[in-house]
Amino acid sequence: MVPQESEAKRMTFGEITGIPEGTTFASREDIRRAGLHRHAIAGISGAGASGADAIVLNGGYEDDEDHGDLIIYTGEGGNRAGHQVADQSFTKGNRALGVSSAHGIPVRVIRGYRHASPHAPKHGYRYDGLWRVDDYWSEPGLSGFRVYRYRLVKQGTDAGAVSPPAPPGGNPQPARREVTTSRVVRDTAVTRSIKELYDYQCQVCGTRLVGSSGPYAEGAHIRPLGKPHNGPDVPENVLCLCPNHHALLDLGGFSISDDLSLVGVGGKLTVHPGHVIDVAHLRYHRDHYWQS
Repeated sequence: MVPQESEAKRMTFGEITGIPEGTTFASREDIRRAGLHRHAIAGISGAGASGADAIVLNGGYEDDEDHGDLIIYTGEGGNRAGHQVADQSFTKGNRALGVSSAHGIPVRVIRGYRHASPHAPKHGYRYDGLWRVDDYWSEPGLSGFRVYRYRLVKQGTDAGAVSPPAPPGGNPQPARREVTTSRVVRDTAVTRSIKELYDYQCQVCGTRLVGSSGPYAEGAHIRPLGKPHNGPDVPENVLCLCPNHHALLDLGGFSISDDLSLVGVGGKLTVHPGHVIDVAHLRYHRDHYWQS
């Protein structure tokens, strides 16, 4: 077995010199020889501790979704002849894509002819540029087994819909206008009202950051906005967090129980009497993001 360090040394992140976006190939072996993807069969090219440098989308997993400039990609493992037969684990390529998400490492996307999508090539394979792993989580797939899913957004595109400003009361179903695909813009009035309610103190650690322009905190959505989570932009789905705990919440570093005790870190969430948190969103986060 090749050590993980050696695997990482053989990886090339970003563009491959001399291979522009749109270049087509007849086979997976041709892709491997060109240096776009290190494997002739596996869908994910990556090392668990270093990140992923490329994926192939070719109809191998029933839960894959292709929306043009937005792809919901299924992790590897537990698959037989295109159908899920077992749960996936957060190891190998799955962990590599998670590392790419956490560190902003760009991933090359190659689409293959076997994927049932209007965006797939009719024949062979096509290199479709660099994408960012915008988010990842786990959930039961079409066959009932737990799979890892990765939201990939094409670099240089606005993956989503832009909604008009909403009043502080929030917007359970944010309006959308089509751009390239669909992205929901955060309701700054809602997040600002929550941050002001807590005087910019983190609900997890109590930290209150103050810079030259005044106090700073971040409004964190418990159930993410945007496809495919479609969380509501309302106070019941927003927390006031410091940047560290916002990142940890998004990355599944901790979660929150129905009784507001913290899972994965000690303590209990601080909640203002005027702030009601919907436990359905807490359950969604635990089910999709928390790694027990």
